[in-house]
Amino acid sequence: MMGYYDFGYGMGFFGWIFMVLFWAAVIWLIVWLVNKNKNSARDHSEKTASEILKKRYAKGEITKKEYLEMKTAFSRG
Repeated sequence: MMGYYDFGYGMGFFGWIFMVLFWAAVIWLIVWLVNKNKNSARDHSEKTASEILKKRYAKGEITKKEYLEMKTAFSRG
């Protein structure tokens, strides 16, 4: 015969509480990891105009004259 706190699976009332807390922690961890990866990807994709300009100059896509002109244009406005 089952006891007052026996739910038929050998776990008492506290066993069920710990099981629910465990799965809540697992779900929270998964959500946290997904949000962390989403935020870090967003941080890397948002670059300032000066960073993009420096990379373009370093790759040789623009000349030094163009680089200096664009740099002064950014500083003015």
